[in-house]
Amino acid sequence: MNAPFPPIRRGPLRESRALKPEDAQKAIELVKEALPLFRAGKPIIHPDHVDVPVLYLDFAIDRVHYDPRTGNPSPKGAPPHTEPSPEGARESVENALKEARVLDGAEFREPEDCWVVPVAWRGFIILHARVSRDGKELIPDYHLTEEVRRHGL
Repeated sequence: MNAPFPPIRRGPLRESRALKPEDAQKAIELVKEALPLFRAGKPIIHPDHVDVPVLYLDFAIDRVHYDPRTGNPSPKGAPPHTEPSPEGARESVENALKEARVLDGAEFREPEDCWVVPVAWRGFIILHARVSRDGKELIPDYHLTEEVRRHGL
């Protein structure tokens, strides 16, 4: 590890160079390096579900859906529509992050100009980490970061 923490991008950056598999692999390796430093934040309660922000340093990386019926995270894209109960949500996601693994593949999202690296827990993809085009910097979820800061989560 070159620095104490993998770097995080603090602003938009657009490049026009060709996408390379090596850069996708760098993005995957960066998320693997950062994953042990991810932590669960305070649950966010919505009218029909609970999300737990995943934090890195002072930034939100993504949100994990929590299912109070099972006491576990839910797969990305499928928040359980049920009576929201944040009881145990943070601990559940914290434990899932300890067991989580970075999948060996990345997609590229052109509008955001970044790689998206999936992180799985027990067969569920539970979060996506965004990484710069060159694979060198984590990119926070800026909207979620603001929500977390606004609510003191």
